[in-house]
Amino acid sequence: MQEKTYMEDYSIGERLVTPGRTMTETDLVLFSALTGDWHPLHTNVEYASRTPFGERIAHGMLVLVIGSALAFRLGQYAFLPKSFIAFYGMDSVRFTAPVKIGDTIHLEVEVVEVKGKDDKRGLVTVRNTVKNQRGEDCCVFVAKFLCGRKPS
Repeated sequence: MQEKTYMEDYSIGERLVTPGRTMTETDLVLFSALTGDWHPLHTNVEYASRTPFGERIAHGMLVLVIGSALAFRLGQYAFLPKSFIAFYGMDSVRFTAPVKIGDTIHLEVEVVEVKGKDDKRGLVTVRNTVKNQRGEDCCVFVAKFLCGRKPS
């Protein structure tokens, strides 16, 4: 994606792929401490070894947060425009495969809707897929952001 300024700078079908990032044990521990979610599936090696996953996995919300933030590694205004106003919402979040310690995830984004709200603001809707190093979908969701429109 080239640098964005306004809603009109997005095209339906436009795609971006981010660099990867490896999930670490430190990520799980820090997320547990921040949120208070110390579920043994994420923090107890013995417990997790007896689950269908066979080992500890990252919190779904951690995958969502880290995965979605990878878009910012593409550079300023490559994903969100200069006229960005606010994160508008998220729909259809699904955690479709586990992310384990040592997995490297990246984000693939596709613009699915560009729609004006009024003369000055509009919504850009993107389909997001967090994938692991094997190309498996781990987390999928739709997000919307509010931004400015090109002045008439």
